Amino acid sequence: MSDLTIATTTSGSLPRTPALVAATAALELADDGFTLIQTDEYRELAAAAVVDLVRRQVDAGITLVGDGEYGKAMTAAHDFGAWWSYSFQRTAGLALPPADAAPPAPVRSTPGDIRLTTMQDRRDWVRFAEAYFDPTSGVLMGEPPFWPMAVGPLSYRGHDAIAADVAHLRAGLDAAGLDTGFLTSLAPGSAARIGNTYFASEEEHIWAWADVMREEYRAIVEAGLIVQIDDPSLAESWDQINPEPSVADYRAFLRTRIDAINHAIAGLPRDQVRIHVCWGSWHGPHTTDLELRHIVDLVAEIDAAEISFEAGNVRHEHEWKVWRDVSLPAGTRLLPGVVSHATNVVEHPDLVADRIVRFAEIVGPENVIASTDCGLGGRVHPQIAWAKLESLGEGARRAAALLDG
Repeated sequence: MSDLTIATTTSGSLPRTPALVAATAALELADDGFTLIQTDEYRELAAAAVVDLVRRQVDAGITLVGDGEYGKAMTAAHDFGAWWSYSFQRTAGLALPPADAAPPAPVRSTPGDIRLTTMQDRRDWVRFAEAYFDPTSGVLMGEPPFWPMAVGPLSYRGHDAIAADVAHLRAGLDAAGLDTGFLTSLAPGSAARIGNTYFASEEEHIWAWADVMREEYRAIVEAGLIVQIDDPSLAESWDQINPEPSVADYRAFLRTRIDAINHAIAGLPRDQVRIHVCWGSWHGPHTTDLELRHIVDLVAEIDAAEISFEAGNVRHEHEWKVWRDVSLPAGTRLLPGVVSHATNVVEHPDLVADRIVRFAEIVGPENVIASTDCGLGGRVHPQIAWAKLESLGEGARRAAALLDG
């Protein structure tokens, strides 16, 4: 029996129970058109669901658990995706565009002037348009909804909501005999990927979001939990810039986003902060994804003790070698995805172990926390998601035996 252990975690979203899905769908919208009015009955259901979710994670072999993003309810009328849309419900200064507003037109960038285009104009979506909009292909996106936009000064109004998230996870941790877990929170750069009619520049918009989200980050760490800052915009935005920019221009485009994160986490305990980077969790070819090597040094500049990233996704699995050449601050832990949201195939525990060993041999087993690539909730069937987590837990045990042998 090995004395070595490999820690395990997830990267956020986990499948909701049918009861929680139904209860969420039944919630009413506030007058703003995008904020869900949560009832006491709903909160009680969510609290019980999180306690059970923590137990199921522990049973599957997950050692650093989360709340599965159960507190981030999706709006039924506007399917934004809970990981992102929850921030709109917790932020003042936003409004939906008029119902009869025309969809935004595609934007074309020029050297030195990098701008995000519309979702439909993503280069991968254009290249594989037939697949993306064919409901029989399994690569389905469909037309995006209208999103809120910044129409005035932004301020955080989610104090009760984040307090409920903390309380629900704390109850689950206490029931399982665990000391800590993690909650996800949106990065400023990802939050700012909405329309703006108020701020004078994109940079001003991003920095406003940094001050908003800092309040949520602080509430999480002050509760003794780890905050996972979700920022797919660092890698994913590359595909949303037309035409393809130079790497130098894109790195300059990321500078404000990196600086805004560090501003928002300034003064917070580094070992309670993790950053999650991905290329977007939708099912698709991802042929225009940016290579990790072009931005990994910028990600390492973020003052977080843990870096979560896709490493099991077959489009990016080969990039594990990039970490050989990265200079990481002392005490930094890598959270590679070793089971993927991008396939219904359940990874064999021996494959999971092999993936873990690769990283352990680079940074040491004590600096590896085996994880999922991205959120499993909504991307694979719940039965498959839980089978993947069980394979993750067993693979970590097998990796420990290999490394200790």
